[in-house]
Amino acid sequence: MPELPEVEVTRLSFADRIQGARIQQLRMGKPLRWPLGCDTSLLQGRTVLRVRRRGKYLLLDLDRGLLLLHLGMSGSLHFASELPPAGVHDHCDLFTSRGTLRLHDPRRFGAVVYADSQDAPVATKLLGHLGMEPLGDEFPLTAFYAGLHARKTAIKQVLLAGEVVVGVGNIYASEALFMAGIRPTTKASTIGRARVARLHEAVRTVLARAVLKGGSTLRDFSNAHGESGYFQLEAMVYDRQGLPCRVCGITIQLLRQGQRSTYFCPQCQKR
Repeated sequence: MPELPEVEVTRLSFADRIQGARIQQLRMGKPLRWPLGCDTSLLQGRTVLRVRRRGKYLLLDLDRGLLLLHLGMSGSLHFASELPPAGVHDHCDLFTSRGTLRLHDPRRFGAVVYADSQDAPVATKLLGHLGMEPLGDEFPLTAFYAGLHARKTAIKQVLLAGEVVVGVGNIYASEALFMAGIRPTTKASTIGRARVARLHEAVRTVLARAVLKGGSTLRDFSNAHGESGYFQLEAMVYDRQGLPCRVCGITIQLLRQGQRSTYFCPQCQKR
């Protein structure tokens, strides 16, 4: 599943190119996770002002309203001046004066949703529950500490839930917890301030590094240029079960948390 770094990489790969483009037509294919919410003709003639990200949503701000895009489990966006005819898994084409933005989504868990504004009920429903953005200025350590200490579940599960901080997916949660030296099963409410501070920095560092490396391509992720990511090649623990820890040499272990695979070093990560 594309996580925050992959979505941010996707945004960076086409945001400048589509900015200022005039929408000529929107073609919707097979139904996606949620309906568009308007007639496609309503968008004709509108201008794309900018492309933002909120969590794993891409927000295309228009001169009137906005489009919310989600890549779902297996979606990817491609933007080019010319694209081949839409295939069976190409479910949305946004034709603009600067090129076509296409959503390719084999499993159809992605979405393209129109909202009159970010305060509209449909936008609030999708975005209102999201936690703090870890890569911006709105991720204060004090709020992170307070959020963790209000939750008695395992820290890995708290990170994945996205209610305290958004976008720390499975691979990045495992990596950040390793960098901070925290066992994934440790209750969030029991982690002291010093260790929370290390985790706060680790989350920011890991996600920023992932964006720099183009995200992680575990199966079929690519950005809007069609390029793969490479962060997974330098992972310290993720998908390294049975291999020696790159720091201490102890064997990396695997456990299951909420039906998700968790990788950790029993020596470097303390309870």
